[in-house]
Amino acid sequence: MNEHARKAISATLGHEGGYVFDRDDPGGETNWGITKAVAVSAGYNKPMRDMTRDEAIDIYYEYYWKRVGLDMVAGVYPRVANEMFDTGVNMGQAIPVRFLQRALNLLNNRGTAYGDIVADGRFGPASHRALRSFAELRGTRGEEVLIRILDAFQGERYATICERRELSEKFFYGWIDKRLGNA
Repeated sequence: MNEHARKAISATLGHEGGYVFDRDDPGGETNWGITKAVAVSAGYNKPMRDMTRDEAIDIYYEYYWKRVGLDMVAGVYPRVANEMFDTGVNMGQAIPVRFLQRALNLLNNRGTAYGDIVADGRFGPASHRALRSFAELRGTRGEEVLIRILDAFQGERYATICERRELSEKFFYGWIDKRLGNA
């Protein structure tokens, strides 16, 4: 595991804590921020309460960092990769990729800076090219702008979740406090 992944995982573990089973959370039983469904799909077959930090780190790295392609993102903008990792843990792996793809499309000046990409939630070669082109165009300041956009999209998604499901309002403050502006 490289230093970028290690840093992102450590930051997320810092505010995920341990075992939680809140009946109002549609994610159900979690430990270290990992839902039971993700844990089972990763081959974890013990009680969620017993998941160790090291087991969580392994799942985070494989399912939320490596499979998403965040090494490619970190090679261009490390803080954007960290933001995407944390968002993926909280919202699902494809969501932050879609957020980034949408942002890159909105920032390409109607396709004159680089071509539009499909916002399909998979970070592949086309998304990587668009990110590199954006970085060449905007430099280090571009990373800060992308993080702000990703946070804006994430905040809007939280608001929509709460407006559609009133029980989720109990999580809104914490989501905004712990998840936005921390890249």
